[in-house]
Amino acid sequence: MEKDHIESLRKLFSNWSGEQGIEVNELPAAGSYRQYYRINGQNKNAIGVFSPDKQENKAFLGFTKHFSSCGLAVPDIYAVDESSDCYLLSDLGDLSLLQKLEEGRKNGRPDAVTIDLYKAVIKELPRFQVEASAGLNYNLCYPVKEFDARSMRWDLNYFKYYFLRLLKIPFNEHALENDFDRLILYLLKAGTSFFMYRDFQARNILIHQGKPWFIDYQGGRRGPLQYDLASLLFQVKADLPFDLREEMLNEYLDCLSKYHKVDRAAFISSYYGFVLIRLLQVMGAYGFRGYFERRAHFLQSIPYAIENVKWWLDNIQLEPQLPELMKALRVIAVTDVRTPFASIEQGLTVSVNSFAYKNGAPIDYSGNGGGFVFDCRALPNPGRYEHFKSFTGKDSLVRQFLDREPLVDKFLANVYKLVDQSVLEYQRRGFSSLQVNFGCTGGQHRSVFCAEKLAKYLEEKYSLEVKLYHTELDKQWL
Repeated sequence: MEKDHIESLRKLFSNWSGEQGIEVNELPAAGSYRQYYRINGQNKNAIGVFSPDKQENKAFLGFTKHFSSCGLAVPDIYAVDESSDCYLLSDLGDLSLLQKLEEGRKNGRPDAVTIDLYKAVIKELPRFQVEASAGLNYNLCYPVKEFDARSMRWDLNYFKYYFLRLLKIPFNEHALENDFDRLILYLLKAGTSFFMYRDFQARNILIHQGKPWFIDYQGGRRGPLQYDLASLLFQVKADLPFDLREEMLNEYLDCLSKYHKVDRAAFISSYYGFVLIRLLQVMGAYGFRGYFERRAHFLQSIPYAIENVKWWLDNIQLEPQLPELMKALRVIAVTDVRTPFASIEQGLTVSVNSFAYKNGAPIDYSGNGGGFVFDCRALPNPGRYEHFKSFTGKDSLVRQFLDREPLVDKFLANVYKLVDQSVLEYQRRGFSSLQVNFGCTGGQHRSVFCAEKLAKYLEEKYSLEVKLYHTELDKQWL
């Protein structure tokens, strides 16, 4: 099946572009089950998408056409092949708002450029929710048309079964269900008259040509205004300072008032109820994706979620009384959340190293032997340019240079495939150690960049320990 859809994407791209010599490189998976590919021809490029979920595809493509007609910054649709569940989109690059935030964070706070980008996103959100809601075909919504009581119940049960039970937090189920009933009735008062993006977070906002572009809205439906804002400002991994969240809340209300009359006090009151249900949904998702699907990236985010819960408990007094839920949350706030999640088998350790060929590849002290040594010297070399010489493959300028090079994409795609095969087999057979080395001339730019990329790829895709070493750079600290 994999070969079938890749070949379908090749044909679709060739028919659209009129070009041959096509390169198809799979992009790292995120939280969804869709598969994304960067496709390069001789002069044109695109993002290829494969998803066997036909209803979801219809929702995404239909929403995209409508949002585009409203002048919103969404991908262009180049071509669609419904028979093979494939379509082509404009390539908006790989830099998400979350990555920009992480790169620009100083002393725990986003830099001025990132804050301006968040403000630009906040300005666009009411356009999706209010302006674009008019004329939108809500019959496209999948799996449901509205964020109703049943949808809220799904989210709350996600938290109950995949977080509370996994952590073995004691609770009275009857009392907890009563709290869920009260919370749902309270949230429903906000109404469901607007477009709710559903997963409006910094990972789903790409920074292209200096401005935000929006993706992954195929789960959208009718809903309240507050939910999407809560998703953005309380995104767990973003870890925004709480005073900045308050500033952005007021910034949003100022923007919203241009499109819709709003009672600020009433909005803010119910807003923190939606913050709560979003936090509960996210914790349930992290438990499911991390524990059952064994995806380490989600497990690593759980402590950030707990910090949000602690802040909520200390600062918010919600109108409905939710005693059993609050009791459970207070227990979570003082529980070591690494247990029982730490019980997931962590048998394989992958050592990822960069080195300089003039000094030789790193020694495998595990005694396992084998593994991989990848020669990065055939890749474009930033070290040949004077303005890159004082930087390393960990610096954003060098990363941007190498990210733009098709040869680097192709090289890393091949690396991922080879290492994937070994990781899966090593885990199946109970091996404990795998070493992967990247070498270049000076051990400063290309090898460091590739080692960083692979380490991040492995951490997000697998539940294993990754140890990252930069042989030449680390010498500076000895």
